[in-house]
Amino acid sequence: MRLSLRFVLPLMLALAGIAYAVAPLVDQLTLRWFVRDLEIRASLIANTIEEPMQEQLAAGKKVKIREFFNRITQDERLYAIGYCASPTDKALTSRALPAEIRCAELDHWEGPGDHLLSSVKGPLHVAVKPMPSEGAPAGRLVLVHDMSFVTRRSEET
Repeated sequence: MRLSLRFVLPLMLALAGIAYAVAPLVDQLTLRWFVRDLEIRASLIANTIEEPMQEQLAAGKKVKIREFFNRITQDERLYAIGYCASPTDKALTSRALPAEIRCAELDHWEGPGDHLLSSVKGPLHVAVKPMPSEGAPAGRLVLVHDMSFVTRRSEET
């Protein structure tokens, strides 16, 4: 019995130390996976709504675009959506686009790096996708995903 305790106790301590050291690395890796998945999802949404948006923009139906965005954001993970025709224009948005996201400052969210925004409800992922338009300068579509599910899953794990 003593022989097994001499072996098992140090083994358990070593495994606990390794698990404690590796946990932040696993959390960071999991976050990168979720962000990559949300980027792919944002591209899918942008590609899907491109044609109906172009039709509504050409017709000048801004109210219809807002209604369209509000219907899209009924998805549990899509927090907000917006469209910026140019950096100087006011964004066409769904109800909940965070005030920190402005058309003039979209370059911050487009480049490589951290696309996370803190909010009261938890972290938000911001994706900016170009929205080509025939006969007009290309605007940019802003998609904000709720990432609170990542925090919940991490805590469960």
